[in-house]
Amino acid sequence: MSAGTPHKAGFEETAIALILGLMTMITFVNVVMRYVFNSGLIWGLEVTLILFAWLVIFGISYGVKITAHLGVDAITNLLSPRARRSVALIVGVICIVYSFLLLKGAWDYWAPYAALDRTSGRWFPTGFEKTRDQAWYITDQVPMLDFLRFLEPLINQGETYDKLPRVIPYAILPVGAALLLWRFIQATIRVWRGQADGLIVSHEVEDEIEHIKDHQWEE
Repeated sequence: MSAGTPHKAGFEETAIALILGLMTMITFVNVVMRYVFNSGLIWGLEVTLILFAWLVIFGISYGVKITAHLGVDAITNLLSPRARRSVALIVGVICIVYSFLLLKGAWDYWAPYAALDRTSGRWFPTGFEKTRDQAWYITDQVPMLDFLRFLEPLINQGETYDKLPRVIPYAILPVGAALLLWRFIQATIRVWRGQADGLIVSHEVEDEIEHIKDHQWEE
C-alpha cells in the first residue's frame, strides 16, 4: 500500500471499533449513573463482559490477518528461503486443520442454543446427530430486544423471551472460528504464492528496539 493511500477497514477492524465504542459508552454511562444519580444499568456489566469476549475472539482472526501474533523464527531464519517456505506451508496446513476442528467444536457448542443439531463424528463432522434443544436458555440480566422477537417462533417454539437468549452472545463462537479458519487459509495462500515467508510471526519487539535506538541517536 503506497503512502497516502487510505486503508479500507475490513470486517474485523469495523467490528472491533464498534465493540470498543459500545464498551466505552456503556461503562461511562454506568459510572455516571452510579456516582451521580445513585442508579445504574443492571445489565451493563453483563453486556460489557459479552462485548469483551467478542472483542477477544475477533482479535484472534484480526491478528492472523495482519500478522500481529507473536512467533519465534530463530530456527526458521537459519533455513534457506525455499526450506523456510516449505516449513511455513506445513505450519499453514496444521493451522487450517486446527481451525477447522475449532470450528466444529464451536458449532457443536452453539448449535443447541439455536435449536440446531450438533455434528456427528469425534474429530471431523460426518453428518448431524439429534441434539436436545437448548434455545430456551437466556442471559441473566440483558433485556430482550424487540427487533429480535422474530427468533421466538423460529427457535423457541413461539414462546416469548423475557431476556436476551444465549444464542445471540454465543454466536461469536462459530463466527470467530470461521473467521480464524478463513484468515489462516488466506495466510497460507500468500505463502504459497510467494507473497509472504511466514504466517503469524511478528517482530514488534525488534521494531520497538530499533525505534528506541533511532530516537536516542536523534537526541
